[in-house]
Amino acid sequence: MALNLHSQLQGISAFVHTVESGSFTAAAARMGVSKSAVGKSVARLEDRLGVQLLARTTRRLNLTVEGQAYFQSCLRVLDELNAAETLLAARKRSVSGLLRVNLPVSFGRLCIMPILAEIAAQNPELELDVSFTDRLVDLVEEGVDLAIRLGPPGNHASVIGRRIGAQRSVICASPDYLNHRGRPRSASELADHDCLAFAKDGRPLPWRFCKSDGQVSEISIRPRYTISHGEALRDATLAGLGIAYLSTWLAEAELRSGRLEVVGIATPVEDGAISAIWPRSRDLAPKVRVVVDVLVERLMPVARWDQSAP
Repeated sequence: MALNLHSQLQGISAFVHTVESGSFTAAAARMGVSKSAVGKSVARLEDRLGVQLLARTTRRLNLTVEGQAYFQSCLRVLDELNAAETLLAARKRSVSGLLRVNLPVSFGRLCIMPILAEIAAQNPELELDVSFTDRLVDLVEEGVDLAIRLGPPGNHASVIGRRIGAQRSVICASPDYLNHRGRPRSASELADHDCLAFAKDGRPLPWRFCKSDGQVSEISIRPRYTISHGEALRDATLAGLGIAYLSTWLAEAELRSGRLEVVGIATPVEDGAISAIWPRSRDLAPKVRVVVDVLVERLMPVARWDQSAP
């Protein structure tokens, strides 16, 4: 009985990973087994059920009508298992297993990784696999359990998101630069200054500021310098290369010490949401739930770096 149950769960796992990732090869990479092992597990599952779950072509795999219905049933079974794990984790107050986390490069290293390290220290049975990129990864396809995103979390039926904080940005420069070039008091005066822009996907991101009537507006600046790494952008600003639009989490220490000075152009109290997202099929997993709850506790309602920011 136990052997049969193990075989069933193995087949379900291979089937779900294959559907989510789109191929036997990708599923094998996520599961840490060979491509042939995944294919055989799915084939045995189909033989046992007596139906074809996947329509195989030379280019891709597609769910059959029966496969679609069975896939939804498998997700419900996995949700029940995750719920059971959640109850057990709540009783023993610890989590275990491998958690694959994807973080934005600078924000992840400076703000999230220290919190993850604390969580790992408190849960010795938890394993972390942390990747860093400013690219919007496909959680399902790339086998990520939890991702942190700055700005809109995106809208995808296969993922769930939760707001864990808010990002704030200011327009600032080094005192040396401002003493030499002057201090702009309005967005229109930025045209007379050297501006540094953060680039994403090859495009400089716009700056947001508050107009006199309180409305928030965006300006697309013409940067003299374009930098696609947050910490490098901050360092260039410190070096006096120009004026930048920096997040307070990135420049907290420099703003507090006076090495960077906020110019007299008002910016919104909130520049965007900070979100945690995870695959719907792994909803309620204890390892995900615990991390998200700790992040909310640390970053809401006001994060540490904004408590002393200008």
